[in-house]
Amino acid sequence: MFELLGPAISVSANVLLIWSGFRAWRIKNAFLKWSSVSLAALLSTVATAISVLLVVGLFKLHARTAPAVVLKLSPTPEQIQRGEDIANSFCSGCHSKTGTLTGGNNIADDLPVPVGAFVSSNLTPAGPLSGWSDGEIFRAIRNGIDRDGRWLMIMSYTNAGRLSDDDTKAVIAYLRHLSPAGQQTPNPSDRLNPLGMLMLGAGMLPAGKPISHETITAPPKAPTAVYGEYILSYQDCRECHGKDLSGGVPGQLAPLGPGLSLVKGWKLEEFIATMRNGIDPNGHEIGKQMPWKPIGRMSDEELGAIYEYLTHLPNT
Repeated sequence: MFELLGPAISVSANVLLIWSGFRAWRIKNAFLKWSSVSLAALLSTVATAISVLLVVGLFKLHARTAPAVVLKLSPTPEQIQRGEDIANSFCSGCHSKTGTLTGGNNIADDLPVPVGAFVSSNLTPAGPLSGWSDGEIFRAIRNGIDRDGRWLMIMSYTNAGRLSDDDTKAVIAYLRHLSPAGQQTPNPSDRLNPLGMLMLGAGMLPAGKPISHETITAPPKAPTAVYGEYILSYQDCRECHGKDLSGGVPGQLAPLGPGLSLVKGWKLEEFIATMRNGIDPNGHEIGKQMPWKPIGRMSDEELGAIYEYLTHLPNT
């Protein structure tokens, strides 16, 4: 109901302005009459445009759909371990603020424009997932839609949907294995304010990654450029560092990141050390917005794969 507030206020204001315009028409003084009517008409036009954009934004907010997935897992120890590795090196970047996957991190704090609140959910059984099916969690990861069919905006902006089917199932297995911890987080987790709704209606906010129904398979796990490419397909490096990793573009929603071909000047052990301690070979401290801590939890093999991929990027 919260997202209806902006459109309701805007429509009410527009009706009031139209009524004011009719009242102004009765003024006998010609100057006052025409100036009042003109002002009311101008403000009404602006209010109408805002109302239309808010309604369009509201429509877009509820337009994302994808069918639930039929899935019931029987987790294995190996699957749970793989899910833990992915959660520690990827999911924890947003969902582990004060405890392991207990959520509570407002992603909006890192956005350049105050468009709302986007609080990461508690993914332990103390949070909403305890009532979700395995298939509903799979849909949320793959397509950014929650159990009730609501759009998980920030989730859909990430590349979590590029995790392979097996790795997605492994994450779900790990989430089921967790003990309850932390506090309940807001439901829904993403809430646009009127400015955010207005920007969404005007096409100034991303629509999210396309809905995917494909089967995704990961290459063999090895310190190769091919496996590194797979890791970077679901990690969100491109959101900050650009589509081709040649550097972010001013105006993007995510923080600006440099081109990653700079890694070509580093040795493998220097790259791994940078991801583990947050300081590059030149002694520069990596910014706090860069999730180097979760990435640094990857194995040497995985970091080696990323290094192989980055050192084969075209020079920029």
